[in-house]
Amino acid sequence: MAQMLGLFKEEEAEAAANATEALERAGYSNEHFEVLTGSPYPEGAFGEREVKHKLYVFPFMGALLGLSVALLLTSATQMAYPLIVGGKPILSMPAMTIIAYEGTMLGAILFTVMGIFFESRLPNPSPGIYDPRITAGYIGITLTVSDDRVNAVDQLFRRAGAADVVIQR
Repeated sequence: MAQMLGLFKEEEAEAAANATEALERAGYSNEHFEVLTGSPYPEGAFGEREVKHKLYVFPFMGALLGLSVALLLTSATQMAYPLIVGGKPILSMPAMTIIAYEGTMLGAILFTVMGIFFESRLPNPSPGIYDPRITAGYIGITLTVSDDRVNAVDQLFRRAGAADVVIQR
């Protein structure tokens, strides 16, 4: 398997879009290639797949876990050291709500930060092919192909107007 990177000048963004269309006609779906650019483009401008994320799940799970831990901690502490004052109940709900709120917020914040790292795939122990010219204004299209298809995809990129094609085996 070889990783390929087709580099297109930013002024020729239409050529990069044409290359993604040519890849789809050649049998590669938008799940197989990725478009890399240093400039902001609208989602789907090059025909790439829409990335689904699950970041919203992390704060809810963190809030639920934080609330559970806070309630467990406060109730266990009050039961372990019972102070009965004037016939009042051992578990004091007003005091527990403050700690429960703080635990909920702490859990939601910590899990959101962890979720950002998880959804961003950081740290990435096996980064794909990359060229520093992408940050200088080029548009890159990465694709993993079998060794027998390298020449065909190379020609496809060059016909579409690629300024350079980088191959990493």
